[in-house]
Amino acid sequence: MRHAVTPADLAQSIMAVPPLARTPDGQFDDAANGAVIRHLEEGGVTTLLYGGNALAQHWPLSVYADWLDRLEALVAVDSWLLPSVGPDAGKMADQATILKSRRYPVALMLPMGAPLTHAGMADAMRAFTAESGVQLLVYIKTDDYIPAHILATLVTEGVVFGVKYAVPRELGAPDRYLSDIIIAIGTKRIISGFGEPPAIPHMLDFGLPGFTAGCVCIAPALSDALFQALKLGDKATAERLLQPILPMEALRSQINEIRVLHEAVALSGLAETGPILLPSAPVPESRRAEIAEAARSLRAAEADFRAATAA
Repeated sequence: MRHAVTPADLAQSIMAVPPLARTPDGQFDDAANGAVIRHLEEGGVTTLLYGGNALAQHWPLSVYADWLDRLEALVAVDSWLLPSVGPDAGKMADQATILKSRRYPVALMLPMGAPLTHAGMADAMRAFTAESGVQLLVYIKTDDYIPAHILATLVTEGVVFGVKYAVPRELGAPDRYLSDIIIAIGTKRIISGFGEPPAIPHMLDFGLPGFTAGCVCIAPALSDALFQALKLGDKATAERLLQPILPMEALRSQINEIRVLHEAVALSGLAETGPILLPSAPVPESRRAEIAEAARSLRAAEADFRAATAA
């Protein structure tokens, strides 16, 4: 695992956000998590974030250190692994103590909920970094979650490494908040935060250097090719490569992004993901067949893409 990174590393790889695989009795599944990680790394994806799709906000603190250590043991030496912290300040304080003895350069700060103030949230972030030595990638999902000028101050102080931006908009629509953040901290520290489809306008229209994704866990080489096309400004190629991903993304939007991905990784044949963490629940049985079809089709498209690339 890499122990030193810079904002330039946000442009080097898609940031994959895998589900967490567990055994039938709820324990960390080394073999299944390892299979997902190897599939990603073999497909050219070397940045892995265990965040929302892993339901990291619901990891018991009693297993937090052990699960992170197990993940670290599974990734390649040149891969960048990000844990998550929070969402509440109390949990962040305990996690800071745990991370202080480890060598994670950056952690995702999961979105906090009320009650909070912007000043208080900033101080909680400062306290976390002061105790742990770990910078924060701030996950933003709602408008005006942290004012842009506060983000700029926290970047200057070395508390905030960057932003994972995932405020939903109509594709191609103006985005005042994102524009304000770009003015405050520049583009190199901001990545698109919710999959391949929004990454196209985020990278081409706003100049963001990269994106996070869940479907990349099933089709890493295909997603990476889309990423490389966007870096070259090739919208036509990116949109063509997006087509096999769209059926799975549509089901994630219709049902639930996290629950569908958890099932899809297993139904694709990649790795058994086991029981999803509470308080989530399995997808409705009535939708499993269409999720399975989309997952297998996406994995087949990945196999076809790799074969064509190797030929």
